[in-house]
Amino acid sequence: MTGLIMFAAALILLVVGYPVAFTFGAVAMFFGAIAAFLNIVPDHWTILHFFSGWSMADFTDEFLSMFAMMPFRIYSIMTNKILMAVPLFIYMGIVLQKSDLATRLLESMGVLFGKVRGGLAVSTVLIGALLAASTGVVGASVVAMGVISLPIMLKHGYSKKLSTGTICAAGTLGQIIPPSIVLIVLGDVFQLPVGDLFKFAFFPGLVLVAVYVIYILIVAYLDKDVAPAVEIDESITKAQNIKKALISIIPPLVLIILVLGSIFAGIATPTESASVGSVGAMLLAFGYGKLNIKMIQESSLGTIKITAMVFAILIGATAFSMVFVYSGADDLTAQFMTHLPGAKWGFLILSMLAIMFLGFFIDFIEISYIVVPILLPIAHTIGLNPLWFAILIALNLQTSFLTPPFGFSLFYLKGVAPPSVRTTDIYKGVIPFITLQILVLASVVIFPGFYGFHT
Repeated sequence: MTGLIMFAAALILLVVGYPVAFTFGAVAMFFGAIAAFLNIVPDHWTILHFFSGWSMADFTDEFLSMFAMMPFRIYSIMTNKILMAVPLFIYMGIVLQKSDLATRLLESMGVLFGKVRGGLAVSTVLIGALLAASTGVVGASVVAMGVISLPIMLKHGYSKKLSTGTICAAGTLGQIIPPSIVLIVLGDVFQLPVGDLFKFAFFPGLVLVAVYVIYILIVAYLDKDVAPAVEIDESITKAQNIKKALISIIPPLVLIILVLGSIFAGIATPTESASVGSVGAMLLAFGYGKLNIKMIQESSLGTIKITAMVFAILIGATAFSMVFVYSGADDLTAQFMTHLPGAKWGFLILSMLAIMFLGFFIDFIEISYIVVPILLPIAHTIGLNPLWFAILIALNLQTSFLTPPFGFSLFYLKGVAPPSVRTTDIYKGVIPFITLQILVLASVVIFPGFYGFHT
């Protein structure tokens, strides 16, 4: 039971607020010492054995043997070609954020859809999808739309709940629509080609966008006061508005086609396409007149900070998983999961519920490197399609960005929202969108063939 107690202890420390990487590393060391001690004392030890049944040399050898592979694991992480795409896509996203791409898209799309009831919210979702496919950085998308789109929606009489919920949900599309950091991480964990994950995640991502848009239009149709139409300046013709929108949309769209198209066509690996995307982002920034030494320095520094956080968590999670496996908790978990009622479906439902529950408290990186490796061997034993299972997990992890109390999108939006928008407004606003995400997840589970999966 040492491994299971260790997992609970780590969860409690994370909820309290301790840094993620240090929490996993410290918990691994502490419980690793306990596991090493229990392994060198007799099976039925008494208090006397605590003083005389073991030696410090035996304890040290046992403890060090547990972490003997740690340097090799760290070296493997640092030289992992799949994970090399992470800093490149992060850099691409930050550069595009600093080039005011979101501002241009939101202003032009808002004019196009403003006349439709709920049009501003629909444009926010569509821009969220474009930003997801071009930047993939949730924080940047939510903050940008919170600063630009939220005041406009509130000014035109939009409901606080619908406005905040739409922005949070649209901002999290970057976790499922490629190029997604979640998919790159899962590609490493599952040892699957990231390009395949990108291909199979694209359609569920579009379905999610369509579901959001349909929901907004239905809500706006049923209640005229929730999302009223916006009066547009008639001095500017429709053709001029369309031209302005195309000028804003076409450059990032070309970048998306270059990055994702090269992966889908098999011309480039995700890492190679990420480098192309980074250069393309800098060219776009240059075209917008935003590229300068200061922006490059700030983007590089931001990339280093985020990348260092990801890899620090990964190293801490690696130590944690080594102790978890050493304690035998993985075997105990496997025995439990493989004897569930309903066999494959019982395992699938329980694993999805477990990941969703953990998403309320911890981030997708910890779940990917702690929980998923425990579930993966069981999924192989049961015979689940690994691509299907990976996409289900990615959709599930996307929900973790919206779920209170620790959904990151909620914090990002609250940080830039006007004082009139309360935290409870944001929490209530995301509930319908969480429900929609769960429904789309359920549809991928129930109708895998519709999404191109063979189970």
